[in-house]
Amino acid sequence: MSSHMLSIYALVLMFIIATILPINMGVIAFVGAFLVGTLAAGMTTKAIMASFPAELFLTLVGITFLFAQAQNNGTIDWLVRLALRAVGGRIAAIPWVMFAIAALLTAVGAVSPAAVAIIAPIALGFAAKYGINPLMMGLMVIHGAQGGGFSPISIYGGITNKIVQKAGLPISELTTAFVSLGVNLGVAVILFFLFGGMRLMRQAAPGKGGAGMTMPGFNTQVAVAAQGPQIYDESEGEALSEEKLTMARSQEALTATGPGAGAAAAAAASAPAVDAPATLQQLATVVGLVALAVLTLVYKLDIGFVAVTIGLLLSIMAPQVQKRAIGQVSWPEIMLIVGVSTYVGVMEKMGTISFVGTSVASLTSPLMVALLLCFVGAVVSAFASSTAVLGSLIPLAVPFLQAGTGVDPIGFIAAMAVASTIVDVSPFSTNGALVLANAQGIDRDVFLRQLMIYGGIVTLVAPPVVWLLFVVL
Repeated sequence: MSSHMLSIYALVLMFIIATILPINMGVIAFVGAFLVGTLAAGMTTKAIMASFPAELFLTLVGITFLFAQAQNNGTIDWLVRLALRAVGGRIAAIPWVMFAIAALLTAVGAVSPAAVAIIAPIALGFAAKYGINPLMMGLMVIHGAQGGGFSPISIYGGITNKIVQKAGLPISELTTAFVSLGVNLGVAVILFFLFGGMRLMRQAAPGKGGAGMTMPGFNTQVAVAAQGPQIYDESEGEALSEEKLTMARSQEALTATGPGAGAAAAAAASAPAVDAPATLQQLATVVGLVALAVLTLVYKLDIGFVAVTIGLLLSIMAPQVQKRAIGQVSWPEIMLIVGVSTYVGVMEKMGTISFVGTSVASLTSPLMVALLLCFVGAVVSAFASSTAVLGSLIPLAVPFLQAGTGVDPIGFIAAMAVASTIVDVSPFSTNGALVLANAQGIDRDVFLRQLMIYGGIVTLVAPPVVWLLFVVL
C-alpha cells in the first residue's frame, strides 16, 4: 500500500471513529498526523509541527473569545430583546426574527451549534405558546445559523477563505457568504409557507396580560440565555443518544411555557426588562463588532489580532467578564479544526493532495467530479463535523481546481460550502439534536422522524441543486 492511500484510509478512519465515539476528531487528527507523518512519510516532528495552522488558530480563538464576551456581558440578550420588541404583535414575524438573530450570531463569530443552543430554546418556547409549527421554527433557527456562517469574520468563512487563499485560487469572500445566506433564506421561505406561514400571517395578535415580558400588543416570556461554556460544538457526539438530548435540554433550556413552568417563570422574572437601556459595555461591544468588520474587510487587517485586541479593550472595561469568557472559548471546536488542518498539512507535504486531485480529475468529466465532491461533503457532514469536512475536502479539491478543468473555483467553493453545512438539520448533527432536545409539547418520536426525513431530503437534494446553480450555470 502506498503512503498516499494509507493517509487517505487513515482520514476515513478518523471520521468513522469520531462519528461512532464521542471523541474530538482534532485529537485523533493530531495523533494521525504524528503516526502517518513519521511512519509512512518519514517526516521529522519539526516538519509535522510546521503544518500547524497558527494563523487559523489565532482567528478562531479571537472571534470565539470576542463572542463569549458579547454573550456574557448581555449584548446578545439585549439584541434579542430589541428584535422581539420590534415584532410587536406580529406572530408571523417571530420565525423570521429567530432566523435573523441566529444568522447574525454566526456571522459575527459564534460557532453554529452555540448560536442554535442560544436561540432554539427561545424560538421553540414561542412555538409552543403561540401555535407555531415547532418543526418550522426549529429549522428556521438552524438555517439562519447556517446562512450567516460564511461571513468573512465567521468560523466557517475563516476556515474556507484561508484554505482557498493558501492554495492561490481566486476567491470572493462575499460571494460565498451571500450564496450561503441566499440558499438558506430561500429554503426558509419555502419552509415558512409549507408549515403554516399563511395561517400565522392571518392570525390575530394576542392580547395583553399574563406573566413575562410584555410588549405592545405582544405578551410572552423572555429569559436570559444560558451563559455557560459553549459546549455544543460539532466534534462532540454527533449522534446524540436520548439521554444526551435530555441533558442538553436541561442545560440550555431558556424558557418553558404552560403549567408547571416554574423554572421558566423564575428565569423570566430575573430577565432584564425590554425597556432597560443598554449598558456602556454592551454599547462598546456592538461598536467593537462593527469595528471588527470594518478593519478586516476594508483595511484588510488580520482578523485574529483585531478580534483579540477588541476583546482586550472590552476586558479592561470588565475584567470579571473576561475571566469567564476565556473559559467559554470554543476550545473543542478549535481543537477539531486545527487538528484536522494539521493532518491535511501533513498530507499536502506528502504529496497526497496532488495525488488525489490528479486521480479524481482523470476519473470522469470535471462537472461530475464537482458533483461527486459536493455529495461526499453533504453525506459526511450529515453525520460528522461540518468544520472537519470543510477543512479536509476543500484541500482535496484544490489540485482539481488548479488543473484548468473549466470548473469555476469561486462557484465550486460556494457550492461545496453550502452542501457541506446545510445538512446540519439532521438529528444526527448537533444543531438538529439541539432542536429536538428543546421542542415542547410534541411527540418526540414523531418529531425525530420528521427531522430525519427532512435531513435525508436535504442531503439528497442540496448537492445537485447547488452544483447546478453555482457550478454548471
